Amino acid sequence: MSACWEQRGCDDEMSSRCPHAIASDDGRCVTDCFYTVCWKPQHKIATDIAVLLDQTVDRNAAIKEPCTFCEFFLQNGPRLQPLADGSDST
Repeated sequence: MSACWEQRGCDDEMSSRCPHAIASDDGRCVTDCFYTVCWKPQHKIATDIAVLLDQTVDRNAAIKEPCTFCEFFLQNGPRLQPLADGSDST
């Protein structure tokens, strides 16, 4: 089972012709799209500034833009791997 931040709100056929995904540089579903709304019980918009600014979160793993400010994703999502020199892979 994939993580919720890896699931689009639409099917493959819809996303293949979606103007948001086509116009997006990274293919991420934008917040303006109706299908990015998250109805999962764990979804909560983060309000803690420390959680929102956590530099260890791999925000590129989120397929939908709203995930990047979801408290559940920010606390449970994948983390960036440190490089050999000790810096983050950003």
